[in-house]
Amino acid sequence: MASATIHPTAVIDSHAEIGAGCEIGPYCVVGPEVRMGEGCRLYSHVVLDGMTTIGPRNEFFPFACIGLRTQDLKHTGGKRRLEIGSDNVFREHVTVHTATGEGASTRIRSHNSFLAYSHVAHECVVGNHVIFSNCGTLAGHVTVEDHAIIGGLAAIHQFCRIGTMAIIGGCAKVVRDIPPYLIGDGNPAVCRAVNKIGMERNGVPKETRRALREAYKIVFRSGLTVGNALDKVSTELPQSNELSHFVDFCRKSERGIAR
Repeated sequence: MASATIHPTAVIDSHAEIGAGCEIGPYCVVGPEVRMGEGCRLYSHVVLDGMTTIGPRNEFFPFACIGLRTQDLKHTGGKRRLEIGSDNVFREHVTVHTATGEGASTRIRSHNSFLAYSHVAHECVVGNHVIFSNCGTLAGHVTVEDHAIIGGLAAIHQFCRIGTMAIIGGCAKVVRDIPPYLIGDGNPAVCRAVNKIGMERNGVPKETRRALREAYKIVFRSGLTVGNALDKVSTELPQSNELSHFVDFCRKSERGIAR
């Protein structure tokens, strides 16, 4: 802990592990089971608690509360974890909770941005390069894949999945899965279009983008059942890793896709 910079008003449990080069500002609290990688910064009034493992170079802004006990009323104690990767930003008043189930984990990977008041509940899995706008909220057991964007004030129902490069519109109520590369919006949310700009920015080839637009039309506009539509997509469109992921995501949906 000697190589970290710690403000004298911060309360750091003697059992916490603080990586080299960390900066811990005024009135922060770090619990005994926190393991923090090198180069993290806690600006002020941040609370880190629970069985929480944090990778390097994460930033925590004032009043972020990370690793506290789940709000799930089924919680009965035991060892529940939170795992955070590297280079994430947690803005003001962000809350991320540990898991409910014994030995289970809430998992956040790397290079994500959580804007003010966003919330990640128990047993959620958040991928890489995800953006949560202000007050974006995940209920328990939600999965958000890489490069997705959660709009401001959007609420995601338990056990839903948000696919790669999907966008959730502001104030949306998501109660079914939003497949990869699509835009979901409304109350309840439905898939409105493909995320053309997001795919361009992330380097998806033009021919693949064209095939995904056709796949969207077949699945969401043709009137076919989901199964028949996916069969048509798999047999009639030029195949790619992105199209295969789209089809596989839809086939594995347990809550159904939002159409």
